[in-house]
Amino acid sequence: MKAIREARGISLQQLAKDIGRDPGFLSRVENGQQGAGAGTLHLYASRLDVPIAAITHEERTRDQDRPGSPHRDDLDPSAVGTDRSC
Repeated sequence: MKAIREARGISLQQLAKDIGRDPGFLSRVENGQQGAGAGTLHLYASRLDVPIAAITHEERTRDQDRPGSPHRDDLDPSAVGTDRSC
């Protein structure tokens, strides 16, 4: 969330003012210290002009099923680096 906001050049204070939320609250949400309700998330996404999935990290099922998706449980081992030294 924070990365998208910053990429748009919007300060936390400006976003808070625009959507009628406390900047401290939004900061905690962006840093994963507090959850936000659907209404706040929709306002946030709308103000940043992004789909709600962009800030909630939700993917449609078919996106998760596509080959190479980082969210698949059964990644093709050939798609992952072969360096096992870590």
